Amino acid sequence: MKNTDICEITCIDSEKVSLIKEKIEKQNTLNIAQMFKILSDDTRLKIAYALSLENELCVCDVANIVGSSTATASHHLRLLRNLGLAQYRKEGKLVYYYLVDEHIKSLIQISFEYYQE
Repeated sequence: MKNTDICEITCIDSEKVSLIKEKIEKQNTLNIAQMFKILSDDTRLKIAYALSLENELCVCDVANIVGSSTATASHHLRLLRNLGLAQYRKEGKLVYYYLVDEHIKSLIQISFEYYQE
């Protein structure tokens, strides 16, 4: 059985291939892959989406939103923070988390919009 979804030629446009390879090599694909890996967990994605809808949320509110314990929510928020996607501020006994960048908010919201269409 012949595989019809594979090219029978090794390269058509070597100039285009070289330009794109050069651009890719200049990017930090490992960090981006790590970001998507962190967001590939259902609970963390729910948390990130919740944070994209509000400027900031308290850890206990995040736990209620995703239906987890405060400790579990805190663990997932810490992972988002360690990767640089979220940051926190402490106010007395409360800890509030927020996404660090509008690009992250946009990425998450666009992903949800894509699947709603």
